[in-house]
Order: sequence, then C-alpha cells, then structure tokens
Amino acid sequence: MSLSHTAAEYMLSDALLPDPSSSRAKGLRLELPSDRLLKFVTVGLPLFLVSLAFAREFSAGSQISCFSPTNFTGKQSAYTDTACWDSLIHHGFDAEGRAITKSLWALRVFPYSLLVVAVLMYLPYLLWRYAAAPALHCDLLFIIDELDKSYNRSVRLVQHMKKVQQASAEPEQFWEEYERARRERYFEFPLLERYLTCKQHAHALVFIYILRNLLLLLFLAATCLYLVFLHLNIFFQDEFSCSIKTGLLEAEPHIPSLIPCKLVFFSVFQLISLSVGSVYVLLIPVVIYNALQLCQWDKGLLSVYEMLPAFDLLSRRMLTCPLNDLNIILLFLRANISELTSFSRLNAVSALREATANKEDIDTVIDFMTLLAGLETTKPKH
Repeated sequence: MSLSHTAAEYMLSDALLPDPSSSRAKGLRLELPSDRLLKFVTVGLPLFLVSLAFAREFSAGSQISCFSPTNFTGKQSAYTDTACWDSLIHHGFDAEGRAITKSLWALRVFPYSLLVVAVLMYLPYLLWRYAAAPALHCDLLFIIDELDKSYNRSVRLVQHMKKVQQASAEPEQFWEEYERARRERYFEFPLLERYLTCKQHAHALVFIYILRNLLLLLFLAATCLYLVFLHLNIFFQDEFSCSIKTGLLEAEPHIPSLIPCKLVFFSVFQLISLSVGSVYVLLIPVVIYNALQLCQWDKGLLSVYEMLPAFDLLSRRMLTCPLNDLNIILLFLRANISELTSFSRLNAVSALREATANKEDIDTVIDFMTLLAGLETTKPKH
C-alpha cells in the first residue's frame, strides 16, 4: 500500500500549479483583439496614406499645372502656378452668365485633415488607457491570482484528505465527516466569489467601454460624411479657371482675365479618400459588434470554474443583466486565457468528468482528485 500511497502523493503534488512569475503583470492584455485591430486600422491607415501623399508631393514638385499664354516668360509661368496654387479659387459663370467663385481650399488641407482624423481616432483608446485600463489591470491580476490559488487550495485539500484518510481507523467515519463539511460549506473560499459579485453591481468599466465605442463610431461616421462632402463638392473638379489679375497685375492689359489650370494630384487624393472611406464604412459594423458583445454573458469560462468548491456564481443564477463590469472582466479574462494556468487544468477535468461513467459522483475538482488519488473504493455513493 505504501507504493500506491506514494504514487498518489506524487500525482497530487504534480497537480499543483507553480507560483506565478513576476512577468504576469507585464503580460496582461488590456485591449481586446478586435479593439487592437480597430486601433491599428483606424489610426494607421490615414497616417500611411498621408505619408504616401506627402512623399509624392516632395518627389513630383508642383501640384498644379496652369496653361499660361504663349507670350509669358518662364518666371511669369512659375508665378502663375504659385499664385493659382495659393488661391485655389475657381472662377466661372452660372447658367444666366453671372460670375461665380468656388473655393477649392479643402484640397490643399486634405492631407492635414487626415492627420486630424488619425488623432481623433486615437482619442477613444487614450480614454480607455488612462480612465479604465489601470483599474482593469488590478482586477485581472487579483482575479487570475485568486482563481489559480483556489485551484491549488483544492489540490492541497485533497492532499490533506489523503493523509487524514490514511490515518483514520474508520473510513466510514471519515467520509461522514467529509459529507458534513460539504453540507456546512466548510470548503468555501468566498473572497473571489464575493469580489465577482461586487463587480456585477459596478458599471464604471462598462460605461467607459461603451463611451469609447460610441466615440469611435461617431468619429468614423463624421469622417465618412466629410469625405462624401468632399467628393460631392470638390473631388469631381480637377480643372478650374484661375484669375491672377490682382494687385499690381490688375491693370495689365496683356494678362488674360482667366487662366485654365489642372490639379496634378487630383487622382491621388481621390484614391486616398475612397480607400479611407470604404475601410471606415466596413469598420462601423465591427464597432457595433464590439459594443453588442456586452449584451450576453461569456458563461464558458465561469462554467469551467464551477468545479471549484462553492464557486456557484452560475448555479445560483447571480448573473442578471450583462451590462456590468463583471462581463467586461470576463471578456478580458478570455483574452488573457494564457495567463490563467488553472483554466487548462480545470478544462481538462471537466472534459474527463463528461467522459466518466459515474460522473454523478463528481461535483467539484476535490471529488475528481479523490478519485484519482484512489479514495473512490471507500467513498459512499451520493
């Protein structure tokens, strides 16, 4: 018997989780994968396209080409291009022959407006980083640590039960004491469960998360409307008539009243605006989906931890409205599942429980450990 007892002790000792390393605090992810993808696309795309626009401007030189009269010298033609680029005002006539003017200044500031768009898209993530991430980081550290400790407590409890059972002269009396301890809930570790219950009644994190998604949705919609406005009013006019008869040149008779000009960069700006607009339109359903995640519980993780003694947050139906901080924490626990070492162990125990023939004898991880330790031969049936 000593060999089997030693093997059981070794098996239970191997089941214990190692102490958490100090790198856990640095490795926690405080952004969901979908949110990280949104940040990368919404902020990185306009910055990337603006850098290409600026690179083309520096390499191509002048962004405008005006058709000056043939009697103009080279300096006069260069002055015409510069003056028309500085003004960007189209002079034309309406259907009744009256003179009208139309400003094309938005084309000149278009690259800088995309820089503003990138800054606006980064604001929701700054809000989450400084308003919610510190509190979320503390919550995740505490909950992950307590979940792993609860698993270790269960294994140590089985180790102690093994020693008491070996020293007990009457096995039936030992199991009667075990059943009484279960009925009186001596196996409870209520700190974690009560902490999660308190988080179920808190709404700070969920409010900031919804506010972040609403701000991002607002900025995406505003950017799309801005690009639509540019296309309807400006981005279909790559040619315009420019007037340089101002100032000292106003009284010069040899200078024509209007000079036709063409915007060289027009097609590039059209391509940039269409790319940004189409991608942002596709991202709007993703933002809505992220917000709608809070409308349902992620019960898969908590159901696995029902194997811990007295952890019955689901069985007591304490999960009511999902719009609370506990649901946010569950989403981020799922994103940090690699840091939760006990989850893989309990998930395997749950799978083995489903495959066990007498699974009615297994209620918690303690019951499963007692079966593995070889105590099932004397354990009474429920």
